[in-house]
Amino acid sequence: MKTNVTFPSAGLNLAGILFTPDSHTGQAIPAVVVSHPGGGVKEQTASVYAERLAREGFAALVFDAAHQGDSEGLPRGLENPFQRAEDVRAAVTYLTTRDDIDASRIGALGICASGGYVPFAAQTDHRIKAVATVSAVDIRDLLVNGLGRTQGPEVLQSLLEQAGALRTAEAAGEAPATLTWAPESPEGLEEAPVLYREAQDYYRTPRGGHCNSTNQWVLRSIDQIAQYDSYAMIHLIAPRPLLMIIGSEADTAYFSREAVTKAGANAELFVIDGATHVALYDQDEHVTPATTKLTDFYTTHLTR
Repeated sequence: MKTNVTFPSAGLNLAGILFTPDSHTGQAIPAVVVSHPGGGVKEQTASVYAERLAREGFAALVFDAAHQGDSEGLPRGLENPFQRAEDVRAAVTYLTTRDDIDASRIGALGICASGGYVPFAAQTDHRIKAVATVSAVDIRDLLVNGLGRTQGPEVLQSLLEQAGALRTAEAAGEAPATLTWAPESPEGLEEAPVLYREAQDYYRTPRGGHCNSTNQWVLRSIDQIAQYDSYAMIHLIAPRPLLMIIGSEADTAYFSREAVTKAGANAELFVIDGATHVALYDQDEHVTPATTKLTDFYTTHLTR
């Protein structure tokens, strides 16, 4: 069953969907907050996982981040990591107010960039009892250092120069400048990293595209992104459990491998053979084992 909901986050109303088991009669059950990728919206891969978790007996809350999708916030497309983490905390707060949710049994799942935002929020929010990620990415590392850390420091300096100028331009009445998350067309991508070829195929085609997923992010977000580090304090999640799921063929897998090493003995890395980063968004042959692992993880830590 799906119910449209709204809840506040730092003064902005966020739009969400609460998935519950069809057999749910109103008793308090465990719940999982599911947070979408950068550039995504709640109706895409977040709902794929939420729907499957609901089939397994959990409530699952998906929502559009502030400034994105159906949620409030201007400028549209702002990607503020600290707001994104606050949105996760706000989603947990909302669940604690519901009589049909057991506030002592709430977990969280972050996909792609939210695989950084969710652990970041959980570091200091002890209400999140079990933390999991799928195809996690540290958005700062990706944008500042490039995929595979191939960019030099001059890239960040150039972006920050632009960010300052753009703030001045917006104050003078100009529209926010934006960049695309994924390539709009497959043309010329033959030699591009798999991540970008797959992102184009997912976000910019009927496969995963959604009208609310505009593929635009506000360029001046970089001066907030540059101050953020998803995993610097990830050890604070302990002794609560952390599960990070990756595909064996994902070119972003190093983010999760390094994070698990930093986190300590409470953390587990689970590798799905043959899966790439984006294949874990919606491809049944890979989503099914991921969901099976997540179900076992949340059952162990939220229902016993």
